[in-house]
Amino acid sequence: MTATLASSHSRNTPATAERATPLSYVLGVTRLAMGWTFLWPFLDKAFGLGHETASADAWVNGGSPTAGFLGNAPKGPFADFYQSFAGAAWADWLFMLGLLGIGVALILGVATRAAAAAGALLLVLMWTAVLPPENNIFLDDHLIYALILAVLALSGAGHMLGLGAMWDKLPIVKRNAVLR
Repeated sequence: MTATLASSHSRNTPATAERATPLSYVLGVTRLAMGWTFLWPFLDKAFGLGHETASADAWVNGGSPTAGFLGNAPKGPFADFYQSFAGAAWADWLFMLGLLGIGVALILGVATRAAAAAGALLLVLMWTAVLPPENNIFLDDHLIYALILAVLALSGAGHMLGLGAMWDKLPIVKRNAVLR
């Protein structure tokens, strides 16, 4: 089972529904879960759904998605850097578009490599904002999620339970591997 999936990836051909294995399903579900990990904070911060963001603080109501975290959470060597642009309109837009784009791409299984790279970058940046992590000398969930995204990007996880196989057949995607 694992050898079959591994050998298909060594030729750079992701698992498809025709060669579905238990591992490919787990990768597909993991991709969906990671997509939701990015899409949910976008929805909550944009519309103030009341989980972490009150309605009055929603982006659509004039709140800033970056003011709270970047204004209060950063510590360590990069604290001043992150606090310097907490609440800036450009930071809010970049952060929210990143959350939305990464989340939607991962959930749909399209542009999985690009979404995983962008997601890993965002997670590593968030990790640097809280150095050193609270419960470990260097490792926390941001780095674990970044590693999971790398596995998803390298495994062709967009093909299982997603639109990746159809996406990869688009002429623009065939010409531009970065869109895979």
